Amino acid sequence: VQLQASGGGLVQAGGSLRLSCAASGRTFNSDVMGWFRQAPGKEREFVAGSSWSGGTVSYADSVKGRFTISRANAKNTLYLEMNDLKPEDTAIYYCAASEIRIRISREVRNWSYWGQGTQVTVSS
Repeated sequence: VQLQASGGGLVQAGGSLRLSCAASGRTFNSDVMGWFRQAPGKEREFVAGSSWSGGTVSYADSVKGRFTISRANAKNTLYLEMNDLKPEDTAIYYCAASEIRIRISREVRNWSYWGQGTQVTVSS
């Protein structure tokens, strides 16, 4: 079972990036999937989550209105469109999948599968 995140990079404040997460070894179509991030010296925090259908999504207040999560189940792929990036968005971004399907949990301990992370750096 593998989640492979990609699309990170260095961008100026106000810029955009699109992260992708490709899943293999297991079908995640029925799982809640999401993105977390971890900045140096800080705990891993929830960024965004999506129900299996994409019909229910949830965002951290800090990214609401700037980030959009989406998924293409036929491709077993999850996306995070990030606009109007700010220096405080700098972190390693991780995609994850949760087998708790009735709600989108913001707690790290409720997510079973994790990708390796992709670095996002926003310069001021």
